[in-house]
Amino acid sequence: MELHNLTPAAGSVKTAKRIGRGAGSGLGGTSTRGHKGAKSRSGYSKKIGFEGGQMPMQRRLPKFGFKNINRVEYKAINLDTLQALADAKKLTKIGVEELHAAGFIGKSALVKILGNGTLTAKLTVAAHAFSKSAEAAITAAGGTIEKI
Repeated sequence: MELHNLTPAAGSVKTAKRIGRGAGSGLGGTSTRGHKGAKSRSGYSKKIGFEGGQMPMQRRLPKFGFKNINRVEYKAINLDTLQALADAKKLTKIGVEELHAAGFIGKSALVKILGNGTLTAKLTVAAHAFSKSAEAAITAAGGTIEKI
């Protein structure tokens, strides 16, 4: 076997159908598109959601709901996360910078401290918002809160 006599396996290479090349080719005329209708025309492309003329689903169903443009989105941080961070880094004050450095929040995120978990360390916690249970737990542990 040499390079000049290598060929593909029998039946593995098929020649493309040459459509629309005259009546003698057997594939002229309508060029396998059938007769008339949108799909037979050049430049045809089905619109997204087109259901053959039936009223499309996005028009059959009613609109509902709204987006409140004044909504304030907070990143929730629980007390057990604060406790774990305080234990790992030996911190007494936890603020937005410390949470960002630890990878819990993004640079410009607003933080809300929630009361899930237990807090034993005496911490000074600075955040944008606090739940009532988190506020009570931090002060019960001897810590203080700072609203930014």
